Amino acid sequence: MAGIGDAGIVQKVAIPGVCLLIGFLGYFSQYIFHNEFLEPGPPSRTETIVFNGLLLTLWFTYARTCMVDPGRYTFPEKVIEAKGRWCNKCAAPKPPRSHHCRHCKRCIPRMDHHCPWTANCVSMTTFPHFLRFLVYTNLSLLVLGYLLWQRAAKLWENRFLPSYLGPSVGTLIALSLVGLIYMVTSLALFIMLVTTIRSWVINQTMIEMWEQERHEAIGARGGRDWWDIVGPDGEKIRFEKIEFPYDIGFFANMSQAMGTKLFFLWLFPFAGHPRVSPPGKGTTGWTWEENGFNRKEGMWPPPDPEKIRRAARQTPGAKRDFAKELRDLDQTAEERKKAFQERQERDLKRQRKALLAELEEENGGPGTVVEDYEELDTYSDYEGEEVNEWADGDGEKLADFGVDEDEVDYDYTMRPDDEDEDVPLGELLRRRKAAKASTEE
Repeated sequence: MAGIGDAGIVQKVAIPGVCLLIGFLGYFSQYIFHNEFLEPGPPSRTETIVFNGLLLTLWFTYARTCMVDPGRYTFPEKVIEAKGRWCNKCAAPKPPRSHHCRHCKRCIPRMDHHCPWTANCVSMTTFPHFLRFLVYTNLSLLVLGYLLWQRAAKLWENRFLPSYLGPSVGTLIALSLVGLIYMVTSLALFIMLVTTIRSWVINQTMIEMWEQERHEAIGARGGRDWWDIVGPDGEKIRFEKIEFPYDIGFFANMSQAMGTKLFFLWLFPFAGHPRVSPPGKGTTGWTWEENGFNRKEGMWPPPDPEKIRRAARQTPGAKRDFAKELRDLDQTAEERKKAFQERQERDLKRQRKALLAELEEENGGPGTVVEDYEELDTYSDYEGEEVNEWADGDGEKLADFGVDEDEVDYDYTMRPDDEDEDVPLGELLRRRKAAKASTEE
């Protein structure tokens, strides 16, 4: 369902459509209830106050869900190199649990998904308002269901009376339409509320649930998706089981998501939300407490075999080694020839390792020949050829949550001594000029 936000028509009509739905179920239904021939008559004063009070709260929480900024990371100065994850789209470090949203055009702190119905990301800053909106929406629907049930019960009770003693055909059609839309909306929003509360209690976003399901699917196959993945030295990269590290206890999880330990403020409609700390003035949004189940911190998200393959492809569309290209400009003809021969030897070594991995079953041990090559060779080494992206049990891919799949989270092809790999080309040129100037002096 998250992927429908890519449709242009949905992006344009989503918020007006939600407002129209709230108005229809919230106010048109009350207009019908005031029909003098529709028993048991208009709602009581208490019912009217409670229902409209919930509607006002619903409107307020929905507005905050749509309008609160989903968060952004700012840096005091331009970062040209950093350890850990790096976002090529933002040209900046990527803190844990953040993802680059292709709709918001930036990395979002603790991104859950980009919601088409709010035209905003559900993130660290907007999650509390999103949860409150769902809670008050379901409460409003519960009251509306009670009012509809009262009138439906009276209609059933008077079903044998002459029709002219009851409401008009138009009123019955309108009441039926409200009831039908109410049932569909209630079911969808109740399911959404349950999944959101589950995410809240276990401190796991929808994207992280998807990542965990993919990781478990790879583990269930014995790590066979890693059969052809080798590092720059030709050594195979092994599959490692990783536990979800951010589930630190249900109360701590819920307090962290709502930005306060004062539980009576969690569902208060006027309560605030967590904010990303400015650089050097806190760690909120930059680091996250872990439960210590893994051998070290910072292992989430689990590596994606396909991203590693894409990063390792030496094609025009692959990641360029700008530092090496600059060094090659100063080489003599003999040095270029020698470098070419060294690259050939490294390529042959990698090909031998990959071929041995291909000819050996992961569980069968050495000497077991793989017969089904079509099943194993599902990834292309050529740019433009289709690659089957993994989808979860609901058929959703990472892009369906609004994540930019072109972002690069991992680079297992980079050598430890490649310090200039992530430095922008302009900075490398500046360093080169400075080095030449110091040499001439």
